[in-house]
Amino acid sequence: MFFYLSKKIAIPNNVKLKCISWNKDQGFIACGGEDGLLKVLKLETQTDDAKLRGLAAPSNLSMNQTLEGHSGSVQVVTWNEQYQKLTTSDQNGLIIVWMLYKGSWYEEMINNRNKSVVRSMSWNADGQKICIVYEDGAVIVGSVDGNRIWGKDLKGIQLCHVAWSADSKVLLFGMANGEIHIYDNQGNFIMKMKLNCLVNVTGAISIAGIHWYHGTEGYVEPDCPCLAICFDNGRCQIMRHENDQNPVLIDTGMYVVSIQWNHTGSVLAVAGSQKAVTQDKDVNTVQFYTPFGEHLGTLKVPGKHMSALSWEGGGLKIALAVDSFIYFANIRPDYKWGYCSNTVVYAYTRPDRPEYCVVFWDTKNNEKYVKYVKSLISITTCGDFCILATKADENHPQFVLVLCNSIGTPLDPKYIDIVPLFVAMTKTHVIAASKEAFYTWQYRVAKKLTALEINQITRSRKEGRERIFHVDDTPSGSVDGVLDYSKAIQGRESGTIQRYSLPNVGLIQKYSLNCRAYQLSLNCNSSRLAIIDISGVLTFFDLDARVTDSTGQQVIGELLKLERKDVWDMKWAKDNPDLFAMMEKTRMYVFRNLDPEEPIQTSGYICNFEDLEIKSVLLDEILKNPEHPNKDYIINFEIRSLRDSRALIEKVGIEDASQFIEDNPHPRLWRLLAEAALQKLDLHTAEQAFVRCKDYQGIKFVKRLGNLQSESMKQAEVAAYFGRFEEAERMYLDMDRRDLAIGLRLKLGDWFRVLQLLKTGSGDADDSLLEQAHNAIGDYFADRQKWLNAVQYYVQGRNQERLAECYYMLEDYEGLENLANSLPEHHKLLPEIAQMFVRVGMCEQAVTAFLKCNQPKAAVDTCVHLNQWNKAVELAKNHSMKEIGSLLARYASHLLEKNKTLDAIELYRKANYFYDAAKLMFKIADEEAKKRTKPLRVKKLYVLSALLIEQYHEQMKNAQRGKVKGKGSEATSALAGLLEEEVLSTASRFTDNAWRGAEAYHFFILAQRQLYEGYVDTALKTALHLRDYEDIIPAVEIYSLLALCACASRAFGTCSKAFIKLESLETLSSEQKQQYEDLALEIFTKHTPKDNRKSELDNLLEGGEGKLPTCVATGSPITEYQFWMCSVCKHCVLAQEISNYSFCPLCHSSVG
Repeated sequence: MFFYLSKKIAIPNNVKLKCISWNKDQGFIACGGEDGLLKVLKLETQTDDAKLRGLAAPSNLSMNQTLEGHSGSVQVVTWNEQYQKLTTSDQNGLIIVWMLYKGSWYEEMINNRNKSVVRSMSWNADGQKICIVYEDGAVIVGSVDGNRIWGKDLKGIQLCHVAWSADSKVLLFGMANGEIHIYDNQGNFIMKMKLNCLVNVTGAISIAGIHWYHGTEGYVEPDCPCLAICFDNGRCQIMRHENDQNPVLIDTGMYVVSIQWNHTGSVLAVAGSQKAVTQDKDVNTVQFYTPFGEHLGTLKVPGKHMSALSWEGGGLKIALAVDSFIYFANIRPDYKWGYCSNTVVYAYTRPDRPEYCVVFWDTKNNEKYVKYVKSLISITTCGDFCILATKADENHPQFVLVLCNSIGTPLDPKYIDIVPLFVAMTKTHVIAASKEAFYTWQYRVAKKLTALEINQITRSRKEGRERIFHVDDTPSGSVDGVLDYSKAIQGRESGTIQRYSLPNVGLIQKYSLNCRAYQLSLNCNSSRLAIIDISGVLTFFDLDARVTDSTGQQVIGELLKLERKDVWDMKWAKDNPDLFAMMEKTRMYVFRNLDPEEPIQTSGYICNFEDLEIKSVLLDEILKNPEHPNKDYIINFEIRSLRDSRALIEKVGIEDASQFIEDNPHPRLWRLLAEAALQKLDLHTAEQAFVRCKDYQGIKFVKRLGNLQSESMKQAEVAAYFGRFEEAERMYLDMDRRDLAIGLRLKLGDWFRVLQLLKTGSGDADDSLLEQAHNAIGDYFADRQKWLNAVQYYVQGRNQERLAECYYMLEDYEGLENLANSLPEHHKLLPEIAQMFVRVGMCEQAVTAFLKCNQPKAAVDTCVHLNQWNKAVELAKNHSMKEIGSLLARYASHLLEKNKTLDAIELYRKANYFYDAAKLMFKIADEEAKKRTKPLRVKKLYVLSALLIEQYHEQMKNAQRGKVKGKGSEATSALAGLLEEEVLSTASRFTDNAWRGAEAYHFFILAQRQLYEGYVDTALKTALHLRDYEDIIPAVEIYSLLALCACASRAFGTCSKAFIKLESLETLSSEQKQQYEDLALEIFTKHTPKDNRKSELDNLLEGGEGKLPTCVATGSPITEYQFWMCSVCKHCVLAQEISNYSFCPLCHSSVG
């Protein structure tokens, strides 16, 4: 950061100044002095020249009004910026509030306690309240409209300072004895402030200033110190808040009179005087510090006694009240900024965000890219890249160097353990230096480098890409590193400079300087080093000169004679080791071989110096409104040789200019000559000049011009070459060469104009070109997300692919469907459109599109994906697809998960997967049986299961029949089918005897029906069959029914056996068994347990191999040879019985 005095205003009659305050918003400066002096001044820049902006523009007093009203010396002046009011008070205790009316200041309110004197006044952050403190301890808080809010007398205390907190909840009162008390905004005492900076201080001290930055422009970093308190002995502390136990401590080493923060809270100015070592008198100085106590620099001010200071609203100027003068100093801040490939990178803070806002502003296209970066330390740029140095996070002492491209995309972050106080970069290396070490990183980006640079990269690859070095064994501060391709320079606080070679980092040479360097800069061939020291003195050091020093020894390196003061920026030319530009106060000088050209008035920072042109950026102006940078803030200056050559060409002629350029050769001058010769169609000179500036394209262009016959054609080509496209197009059209005009616009990619030219032509427009133009315009709109406009052009350009994309983006699915319908079959776009439908869940349209391009599998997958299983199965069947099995399994498991078992069975049955359907059906039947539901329902379920198994058998036989067609008889094929089925179904009980469950429940129901109808004998016979089905119906049910039937038909022997069985059942509880025993006792005491009609039952009871078939209608065994057998379930009915039935009693299939 640099500062220099720029202006001095004298107060009439040598009246001494006491106080000064600069209004941050409107720019008024109020100064108060002895004998009631109160003036309001305003500095304004009056200039019409666009290049003269900011500090470089001349400033004059646009207002200079003396305010009458005070009689004693004015001691306090303070602005209320929000309400445009000025509050002043004098030694007699008179307070006046002034207001601006029609360009002049008038008294608005007056107040006098006639007792004591006002020591300090402070408005709060929003300008609503003022706090006034008197020397005798009186405190008054009033509102902006003049009403008193509260007052208080602090007994026995002398007050001298007051400050509000940012949220207006806390007041700090500074006492005459140096103590600071903390009060709330109602005037209640909270506590005394701990003053760490006064440890070990003896003697009387007083407070020089308290300033609390209110965060109106954001903070430098989160939790940044913002409350500065300074004492007259030079001790200072900067706190994060009023209770901060660990403040930043500074000893300024001077007698302090006044302190103030700048507008962003990033610089604290401390004004006062210092004892000069050589002279007896004190020297007025202003010291500048960061919120963290780092010293930024010192400004020495002439005069006897400095009484006050005040910052300008933009932080670029500072006003100092010294004796009867106001001095103005310009501040050149250390902006965090850089310049890479036409892009200005700058950082600023915003009140609404804790991070730094880093803007990458592409000055060529006027586009900006914004990144938010936490704890940014610095920005360094080179070539097309930039390095952002940041803190990793609050708790770790690690730092990050992020390599970014010119639109702010992070390419490569590197974590390092040293503080990157100074960072420099070349096309291949980044070097970061802390106080005692430096780190080198050879970064790689996919970029074409020259052979020399590639050679360097390969050489150092073996040694690794990142290394860290200590400056020497004893720590001493390295101050700055600025590098180029082949040399690294490290400067140190002691004034030693160390020179290293890159990329192998070998220490080549040490030099000693007699100043403390602030900024170092090497020229393009590393022969000279420019040094700006901390007080803004620029000197030059020749690194390679060999000179003999005072002791007669030969040393390398000498300090050159040139020395300039108040320099705050400098840049070497990239293409000439003797050219450089520097900024001195508000003037830019260009030096060639250490001789200056005439200065240019500007206050810009130099971005780039090459091709005899200096690009400078007015950062001060940009940062006034950082969100909207203006192209006017980038200024190009041409240096004298370029201006002279241009003047010669224009005024004297090409020959003389050519001679002048021959004497002062530079590629840029040759190009200038070539372009001038082209304008005049002097092809010979143009070609020679292009050869001299090695412009191969230029040479080819001149050759092509030589081959053209017509003069007007040549002129048109030259106009196009210089980018005067409208003119070239007009010439082509005048020559009736519409084709060339279209060709020109095609090259430029100006499709709107191409379309216009194609439409206006009288001739037949080329259809393919028209289509191309429509599509290109469609692309233009699509790139900018203007899909509706794009659709119109794509329709005309018949570009179905992009049309589909636009419809999709517009969510115009109807349009998309129509497009799909209009496409021919097997069109390559159909699958894409289908996918678009899939993404938005439009199954039907997607299937249609997939089928149209003959992708049934994709269609089925879509249905599955969108849970349209019925459709999926239907499609799979229609297109007889192999994987229907797995598909069904997936769907069925999907249904079973949702407990939709019956739907799953239906699915399998429809798809002819009878076996799987039967398995599920049996499962349901078993579950229902366990639940003891109605037996009829359970029977029906078992019948359905058995029917499914029968269908499965049938299917197997048919399949086998199909396989063995023509091989032997039907019988063998049926047998083969059964055998195969046998292999399949050994594991499951239900395929062999599918009807068992149905039979069990059939007889169970039949026996009960017969019993209730009174056919007790037949009921007993039926019930006896149930003994074979204990695995299906619980034994308790079976034997209870059997005992009942037997008892009813007086077959007590059977009844007895049933009771024995019941009593021995494991499943019954002892109580139930007891009940059965009691019942048995009751029956069998009356009747002997013997069957009366034994003969009939004998054959039933024997069983065994010769078991007779049972009639499913009556439950009796069939002994005759004539009986009816059901074609479906293969069960029999007595011949005489079947006439009563039209359906099979078991499976309910019709009796055919």
